[in-house]
Parts: sequence; structure tokens; C-alpha cells
Amino acid sequence: SIVGTTIKAPEFLPEHLAADEKHTRIKGEKAYVATTVGNQCILGASVAEDAGGKALKKAYGIFKDEAQYLDHEYSPKSVNTDGWKATINAWKALFPFIAIICCFLHVFLKIRDRCSKKYKDLFPQVADKFWNCYKATSKRSFSQQVRRLYEWSVKTSIPDVMLHPIKKLRENLSDYAKAYDLPGAHRTSNMVDRLMKRMDRHLFTTCYFHGSISSAELNIRGWVLIHNFAPSNPLTIKKHSGLKSPAERLNKFCYHDNWLKNLLLS
Repeated sequence: SIVGTTIKAPEFLPEHLAADEKHTRIKGEKAYVATTVGNQCILGASVAEDAGGKALKKAYGIFKDEAQYLDHEYSPKSVNTDGWKATINAWKALFPFIAIICCFLHVFLKIRDRCSKKYKDLFPQVADKFWNCYKATSKRSFSQQVRRLYEWSVKTSIPDVMLHPIKKLRENLSDYAKAYDLPGAHRTSNMVDRLMKRMDRHLFTTCYFHGSISSAELNIRGWVLIHNFAPSNPLTIKKHSGLKSPAERLNKFCYHDNWLKNLLLS
């Protein structure tokens, strides 16, 4: 159990999560690693054959089973996603009362990836106003600033490739603003994106998966445990008062000074 090995007490189960699917391949065919993160640890990583609701529900369900083995009443308050409908449906099916928070960063990335070079004179203005919305200190202020951003965009006649994501943001304000009602909720997918970059390096180095789904599952789960327990760089360790790994920082203790023995004991 990734959850049971990483988290040693029910009270350390995170209330707020972030989730996404890492695109990969098994013998050249597309597959997806349904990844759940919380408190800087990867707590779920299961291989799904496709990105449909049924496959993702099964993959994310492994995290639910492991977490509820530790605390049978566990139900997270929120999960941040990139807005993929199948991901949202999977989490809603697993945890009916969970709040789904759409990632604010992904809206910006859609604008940046299509416009930063082609409209390099206009893009900084749009980006500046966009992130001013994110910095709003209240739900009401956030909603007002997003509406003003949209009104300014229409008045300025910015290109449709910029206007369309802003329009969708305004139309789905509640999916982004609900984070203000849940202190500690993730407004962006930054945490899961950062940890999935490390996962991406592992998959690239091993040239992805070459056997069955079950062997791929063992591969990625083994890597996740190493990630959670292996020491961070010296500056990060110093910053966290000598706590060496993500698992140590989550639990505030370790069984043994040797990280591998700590993992085996855990």
C-alpha cells in the first residue's frame, strides 16, 4: 500500500488533493498513470488502459481503498484537476461530497502556449491582468476581477485564441472560486505537475513500459515509494529542519536514519 507505507497515522491523511493522468505507453500503446498527490507526497499511481471514466475510476479507486484502510471514514474535502471530464466524474463517483476545483494555471497555459510568441506585445498585458485575478483575496473580489478582465478583453478586441479561454473562465467561475470556501485547497495543479515531472524522467529513462499492465503497475508503484522516502537535496533538508524525505516531512518522524531501512520498516 502506497498510502499505508507513506502515512503512519490517519490524522496525516490530506484533506486537499491534486490529481492528473500521466500519459505513457505500454509496448507502444497509449496508457495513463492516474496520479494522486497530497502534502508533497505521491499517494496514488495506478495504470489505466484509457482515459475514460470507467478506467480512471478503477485506477483512482486504488488510492481510495488504501486511504480508507487507514481510516474507513476518510473523504477528502477537495481535489484539483485540469478539468478533464472523465477525471472529474471518477472523483465524484469515488467521493460524492468532494469539491472539484479546476486548475487556474491551465487556463493561463492555454493562452501562453498559443500567444506568447505570435502576440508578444499584447501577451504581457493579458498575463499581468490574468494573474491579478488569481491574487484576489476574496471570492467576491476574484469574481469581479475575472468579469472585468473579460470586459477589458472584449473592449480591447484581443484575438479569439486569447479571448476564448478567458470567456470559459468567466462562464465557469464557480469551479475556480470555490477554493476560497476551502482554506488549504489547491487552486493550481502545481504540486502534481512538479511531482509528475520526476515521474516523466523515470518513464523516459526506462523507455516506458514493456510488459503487462500488472508489471507496469509494480514498476510505477516501486518508483513512487522510492520518491516518497529517498532524501531530498541538502538545501531542502536544511529548510525542513533536517527532515530528509517527503514521507518524513509528512509524518514528522522516521524509524531509521538510513532512508532505505526507513522505507523497509515503514
